[in-house]
Amino acid sequence: MQQTTTWDDHLTTTGARVLRVLSVPSGHIYVRHLEPPGGDPVVHRLPDPVVSPQAPLEQWWPPPALDAGWVLDHAGDFDLFHLHFGFDARRPDQLADLVSALRTTGKPFVYTVHDLRNPHHQTRGLHDEHLDVLVPAADELVTLTPGAAREIEERWGRSVRVLPHPHVVDAPTLSRPRPPHVGFVVALHLKSLRASMEPLAVVESLAAVVDTLPGARLRVDVHTDVMTPGFPRHDAAVAQTLRRLETRAHVDLRVHDYFTDDELWDYFQAVDLSVLPYRFGTHSGWLEACHDLGTTVLTSDVGYIAEQRPCLTYHLDEDGLDEASLAGAVRRAYDERPSWRADPGDRMRERAMLADAHRATYLRLVG
Repeated sequence: MQQTTTWDDHLTTTGARVLRVLSVPSGHIYVRHLEPPGGDPVVHRLPDPVVSPQAPLEQWWPPPALDAGWVLDHAGDFDLFHLHFGFDARRPDQLADLVSALRTTGKPFVYTVHDLRNPHHQTRGLHDEHLDVLVPAADELVTLTPGAAREIEERWGRSVRVLPHPHVVDAPTLSRPRPPHVGFVVALHLKSLRASMEPLAVVESLAAVVDTLPGARLRVDVHTDVMTPGFPRHDAAVAQTLRRLETRAHVDLRVHDYFTDDELWDYFQAVDLSVLPYRFGTHSGWLEACHDLGTTVLTSDVGYIAEQRPCLTYHLDEDGLDEASLAGAVRRAYDERPSWRADPGDRMRERAMLADAHRATYLRLVG
């Protein structure tokens, strides 16, 4: 076995001890915002390992560090392992081997439970098996909301630290005024149709209620792969429905590829209400970005999304949509125009708190 190097052996130029954290992933916006804007002199999150010579450098998936052999081969390169995302396609026995490799090499294991139900899986079975390996094995558990913490304690008998999601949008955009626009824009972004989405019932209901609101329009965004025959994500029923609805005067259909970050921020500030069409889920980074930019969110009442930040809710789950609750929530947003934008100063103080909390956890586990 490779000799493990302790964190005491790694010093900054100022003499401070440096803790090398292997975060899976490291390049994700959530993870990047767990450290202060100027960096942390004590905690060094290692860059994501190169996936393959052919993959773009910014691509972190599938993470090589989830392989037990990789961990054994690189045990001298990191001091602590912190898992967030990226294990969707791993078998439970592969995750058990990963945990065993971390134990063999004496590496503390922190797991932030972002998803109690995987939004990319049609059924919950595989993710439940993943959690049955990871949650009991972790030396420290973190999650984003009290509701998720309660569920974890009920299912596995583990205590969990609750730490909020950091800001998504960076300065100076975090403080950018919202540009004025005419009317009231209800927005539904279907992306490339995650398994967790209910596109047809939600878009039909939204089109119906928006038609009753003077000056309102429904903006529907969807990725090109959903609308194009022959693409792996093509959905003929969704494409036909959207093409039919776009003939209505109050429906604005926009088909495009993935937004860049700047395009996504512009999108959020061009709409008044962002509707999340989730049949199941746990938390939402989309809601956090909307909160940063002052876009009201209307989310289905699944998981613990509504515990993250102020928002409106309606009822949708795997048994179906409550159309009356969706229509009522849209009308409330139209009538009241709630404004729940994050204060940039509060977001920076929250980020500093998150950095302190994670640093203290890491040092306690390694020390």
